[in-house]
Amino acid sequence: MRRLSGTDTFFLTSEGPNWPMHVCGLAIVDPTDAPDFGADHLRDVIAERLPLIPEFLCKLKTVPLGLDRPLWVHDDEFSIDNHFRRMPAPTPGGPRQLGELVGEIMSLPLDRRRPLWELWYIEGLEGGRVALLTKTHHSLVDGVSGAGLAEVLCDLEPNPPPSDTPIPELEPERVPSDLELTARGFGHTLLTPVRVGRFGVQLARQGVELLRFSRRKEAPHSPLSFAPGTPFNRPLSGLRAFAYVSVPLDDVKELRKHFDVKINDIVLALTASALRRYLSEIDALPEASLVASVPLSTRTEEQSGELGNRIANMMVPIATDVADPVDRLRTIYRATIGAKEMTTALQAKKIMSLSDTTPPGVANLAWRFIASNAESSNMMPSNLIVSNIPGPPIPIYSAGARLESIIPVSALLLGMGLNVTVMSYMDKIDFGFVADRVLVPDLWRIAEGVPDALAELQRAI
Repeated sequence: MRRLSGTDTFFLTSEGPNWPMHVCGLAIVDPTDAPDFGADHLRDVIAERLPLIPEFLCKLKTVPLGLDRPLWVHDDEFSIDNHFRRMPAPTPGGPRQLGELVGEIMSLPLDRRRPLWELWYIEGLEGGRVALLTKTHHSLVDGVSGAGLAEVLCDLEPNPPPSDTPIPELEPERVPSDLELTARGFGHTLLTPVRVGRFGVQLARQGVELLRFSRRKEAPHSPLSFAPGTPFNRPLSGLRAFAYVSVPLDDVKELRKHFDVKINDIVLALTASALRRYLSEIDALPEASLVASVPLSTRTEEQSGELGNRIANMMVPIATDVADPVDRLRTIYRATIGAKEMTTALQAKKIMSLSDTTPPGVANLAWRFIASNAESSNMMPSNLIVSNIPGPPIPIYSAGARLESIIPVSALLLGMGLNVTVMSYMDKIDFGFVADRVLVPDLWRIAEGVPDALAELQRAI
């Protein structure tokens, strides 16, 4: 039994019909050399290993009246059949058909009466491939901890020897009654003025830090500033679209070395170039630069095995107003340095989340008020999310079959109808694009701009 953190609770309270807060991982599997691979075998492997990640056997227990943060409690009626789904891909099973199916699955909320995850076994892809789509609520994992699930559910070789790690025996636990939780919740609520006072002090300290950065000659983009409007920065619908594309990792490393920048700068530059071309084609490119919200992991070494969310966000202008691709990359590089420095300084004066400060019931009402006003007025500090997650440099296997690609599929947040999440795996980098299907009718137009953006930078070497 574990109480959710304030950040994890935020991902629950911020969820609504038009912004389901789950994240996915899409693996393309080649079962050619794995004669035993199949849906039933994979299901059995997962069922055997689930006790190694007991959070996946837990469901939510809410506190009456929203007086305190929810708890994860063991689901005594757990059945893997409620979480393992099997479905054929639409014919002919190519990337666009798979993307359409993933978008439809992303549009469906998870059932809060059960542990908040699903695994979809999608067969019938081109070349006899199979896709495995893990779908997990954001309150349970962030990008880094989500990637870490592969360490439990996947193997480093097709036929691994029996694990030395003992499967833990999960002992029954007593779940507090609603009466107990209500009593404790009232105690938690009585301390709200104290937490609000601490929140005010922390807010003032962050304000001083922001003021210090704003006085610089080249000040980073402030989280209190507003990003320019685009067609995908409008109120969200509940419909999702998904597209993906890969580029060679060696090509990205060559660009990093030549221009003396970070791989994350290259990722941002490729995304910016693809967006600049797309918005120009539909006559919607703003004069000011688009701003990306870039998550940073705050997970320490001691926290590396924990689930949950440990992230901070930095705001980076991605130079979509700069025409030359090399100038765009160098502008992003300078902006990222300033943004990371400011984010690190603000994290040193870390502020509590809204769910840490007030009872979830109050936080939920406050969030709904903020959300409705921010979306209707387009007053957003960023246009999209761009997240870069390091993946394994060596091949990994699931139930004996080799994973060819690992493509992240993330969630949309308030007023931002586009999310770009990137993961490196072996010799390539996979870009996963998620968008509101109403706001971005043809997401593949953006995704297909990434290889062109890479070639553009290569020609400049």
